[in-house]
Amino acid sequence: MDVFALTRTLIDIESITGNELQVGNFLYDYLETLARGTDGCVERMEVEHNRNNIFAQWGESLSVTLSTHMDTVPPFLASHENGTHLYGRGACDTKGIIAAMLHAVEGLLEAGQRNFGVLFVVGEERNSAGAYRAAREPRGSRFIVNGEPTENKLALGSKGALRYEVAAAGKMAHSAYPELGDSAIHKLIDTLAEMRGIPLPVDELLGPSTLNIGTISGGRAPNVIADEARAEILVRLVGDSSATKQALARAVEGRAQLLELLEIPALRLGSLPGLETTVVAFTTDIPAFGGQWGEPFLIGPGSIHVAHTLEECVEKSQLSQAVQIYQDMVKQLCRRASK
Repeated sequence: MDVFALTRTLIDIESITGNELQVGNFLYDYLETLARGTDGCVERMEVEHNRNNIFAQWGESLSVTLSTHMDTVPPFLASHENGTHLYGRGACDTKGIIAAMLHAVEGLLEAGQRNFGVLFVVGEERNSAGAYRAAREPRGSRFIVNGEPTENKLALGSKGALRYEVAAAGKMAHSAYPELGDSAIHKLIDTLAEMRGIPLPVDELLGPSTLNIGTISGGRAPNVIADEARAEILVRLVGDSSATKQALARAVEGRAQLLELLEIPALRLGSLPGLETTVVAFTTDIPAFGGQWGEPFLIGPGSIHVAHTLEECVEKSQLSQAVQIYQDMVKQLCRRASK
């Protein structure tokens, strides 16, 4: 299959987070075919029941690993295309990237390149379970090229993430007599309003830190004073989180509780000559690898602005370009590793 047909085949295998088994089996079989007669080895790296990372290596040592995730966000969207774009869930995040990496592998093997591998992981869209699992079983890779949609520009940095649940408790009462109750929703609204006014840091490279109130829920009925309410917030970090954490803790004082769910640090990443560069605001699996798979680089076809949307797509020209970019990066980094 050419890179476009392979992308569509991958898109049409539903792999919403937690349901990666079928696409993992497809990738295992595909890599097994590439490994035959080329001194390659392919393995499943179990993360949990029916969820496996897929890893393949060529050569005795591992200088460079091409890696991305195989899970997607809901809802599933089947593939279609026009003259310039491929559409469907995962088109850019990251089924197209997987296809480009696989075609890069084919080209590298035909050119006699060795000492590289590929690692496709589960769970990036939720908790990076696959990357954390891989970090516990490193293979000596000197460099890892992580694939996310950056429009084929090498990301020099990425913002981190700080996610909290904010929970408020109150006392139920008839809404006609609010003085007999204590509204958890009112407490939550006041807390969130204060949080929105917190001055957040700005970094010269990564830009401003931002805060998003992603979900709000609570209450029983319109005529009942709410006894419980909660929200989820996410802060995009651009540096040390200490001052932001302290400000959030002050905002909830006496009104709500703050439960930290996730923290991913902001990153500064490597550069290579000959590649256009960018900075991205989204988070990736790179922090979960913890440096165990080598110095990280971040690049891939597609725009993050259409990822996670009903119009998710990737330009065909960027897919073709990415195949060559990944081949060139592997060759360049293998030369660097041999010095």
